[in-house]
Amino acid sequence: MAVTLKDIAAEAGVSLMTVSNVVNGKQARVSAATRDRILRIVKDRGYVPSASARSLAAKSSRLVGLLVPAEGETSLTIDPHTVEVVGMLERELRRLDYHLMLRGISHRTEITEALRSWHLDGAVLLGFQDAEIDRLKADTVGGVALVAMDSYSANPLALEVRSDDFGGAELAVRHLIGLGHRRIAFAGPGFSETGVVRERFEGYRKVLAENGIGFEPELVSRVEISHAEGAAHGRWLAAERPDVTAVFTTADLLAIGVVDGLAAAGRSVPGDVSVVGYDNADIAAYVTPKLTTVAQDLPGKAAEAVRLMMDRLAGKDRPEQATTLGVRLIERDTAGPPPQ
Repeated sequence: MAVTLKDIAAEAGVSLMTVSNVVNGKQARVSAATRDRILRIVKDRGYVPSASARSLAAKSSRLVGLLVPAEGETSLTIDPHTVEVVGMLERELRRLDYHLMLRGISHRTEITEALRSWHLDGAVLLGFQDAEIDRLKADTVGGVALVAMDSYSANPLALEVRSDDFGGAELAVRHLIGLGHRRIAFAGPGFSETGVVRERFEGYRKVLAENGIGFEPELVSRVEISHAEGAAHGRWLAAERPDVTAVFTTADLLAIGVVDGLAAAGRSVPGDVSVVGYDNADIAAYVTPKLTTVAQDLPGKAAEAVRLMMDRLAGKDRPEQATTLGVRLIERDTAGPPPQ
């Protein structure tokens, strides 16, 4: 039979309230000798506090949801960026004795359903379109502390943490131009739907203009972030845009696909075409050739997301809605001078 607080109180010769206070860390009014005696009995008897009971007592579930878009049978684990964010958020929350729940959302209404039904203290929204976050209302959020990662929504209900997407694109394109490239393509999802891609696209355009390179709409392609879509785009570039000598993509998974598609079409990277990704996911250093990419500070982003959430749960007002973290270029093996 499981040991109860009542059992521990009887053995220690103290009240049930005293044991409860010690177990829950409220020890200011308990003598050191009594506290040590209770903790020794707790250890000897193998007492494990009930998480649900503690949540009810504290009026807090200590649960944080990570909500990620998902379509049909799509697995969330195919995206290296999402996988790394999950791990880092879980680590930061575990340090604070919070638990992370991951949920794929296939319909917009599921966001509000998840927030209302899970008794969450907070939720992180990752990968949603800005318009989807804009539509969230206070009566549907229900007091859950929201943090949107990689979002440019203006909804004050969601605090935001993101990387310097504009600056990251500038780093990538300046690097390619510095190597001698002039025919530089851009590949990423629809930037009318997400500010992240839009900012990276605008950074690309700005650096082209600064270097006297005319913007060519035909070099901009909408490509969804997957290895298969990237590979198909790499084959298309080889066949339809043979004059392109460099490609800047908005995600590493997409960039790796482009490299493989170019190789399948007989084009070498970086000998014929240079490719730069974005994120610096772990896989970028493991593929061959190793991927040149823009590195986000993912540990810092996860830590900041949790800090913003804890501040909101504590009722702390923040003058700014968004926090932007710096980026850096990681030079590896997929970018070099254009062919002569």
